[in-house]
Amino acid sequence: MKIISSINIPPNAISKLKNHGIFIPFETKGITYSTISNHPDVFLCNFSDKIIIAPNTPSSFKKSLTDNKVIFTEGQCLVGNNYPETASYNAVVTDKYIIHNLKITDNAILKYNSDKQSIHVNQAYTRCNLLPLKNDSFITSDKGIYNTLVLKKLNVLFVNPAGIILPDYNYGFFGGACGVYHDNIFIVGSLSKFNDGEKVRDFLRNMNYNIIELYDGELFDCGSLIFVD
Repeated sequence: MKIISSINIPPNAISKLKNHGIFIPFETKGITYSTISNHPDVFLCNFSDKIIIAPNTPSSFKKSLTDNKVIFTEGQCLVGNNYPETASYNAVVTDKYIIHNLKITDNAILKYNSDKQSIHVNQAYTRCNLLPLKNDSFITSDKGIYNTLVLKKLNVLFVNPAGIILPDYNYGFFGGACGVYHDNIFIVGSLSKFNDGEKVRDFLRNMNYNIIELYDGELFDCGSLIFVD
């Protein structure tokens, strides 16, 4: 298993991730603003056996993927400093659904998921705010996403993002602090340090997920943890 994550996550979290697979750090400079410059979910969208990557992702990172036998396809949109150039790849794709602000989704993501049900949400930083789980279930820290998915009769837990660390901002987003691999949920931080942590813990336990907390601190929005077989 390969694990793609921001180079900025706490060292203890990196050490623990290395126990589960090959750690591939993600870092960029001069492409987008510093808060999200090392967030993989700004530059990548992964689903089933595909990774769609922004063409202007650093060549050094592309080489790391190739060296670790991770196959990827380049999209069309370049990541830039301003919205929507910062959100074209921040979609959530499951076996059944593609969920995003579909006005700005990169065409490659749409092309490879044309057989899935499209759900439009206004929050373009969808992956940052939405953690997809099995059995059409989700956790989100965005009320708009929550309301849209509930109308679709999906099983959704809303959590207040207050207290999630995102440098230079008052708070980050729940999805950006997590990653899912099979029945394991990896969380950058400890749910005991999160106000809605027990709600999350109960929701995940009821779905028989194994919760792996990567360090004993507040949740840290690192732009998601991306797992690749």
